[in-house]
Amino acid sequence: MSPARVKCPTCHRDLDWDNAPFRPFCSERCRLIDLGAWLSGQHAIPGESVETPEKPVTEQPAPGGENQ
Repeated sequence: MSPARVKCPTCHRDLDWDNAPFRPFCSERCRLIDLGAWLSGQHAIPGESVETPEKPVTEQPAPGGENQ
């Protein structure tokens, strides 16, 4: 049986799935390009936006010291 052939999601180069150390990418460069796209917001999972509070919510200790 021949190895599965897939395309790199970044550059679309053909690669053997079994012999690709950075799968599903063809190289570390393509893997990092994809990671950068997720971190910059170019890639996103569709859905409703979540509002972020202006001030971060922090837990306040219960009156009297330790949480009871």
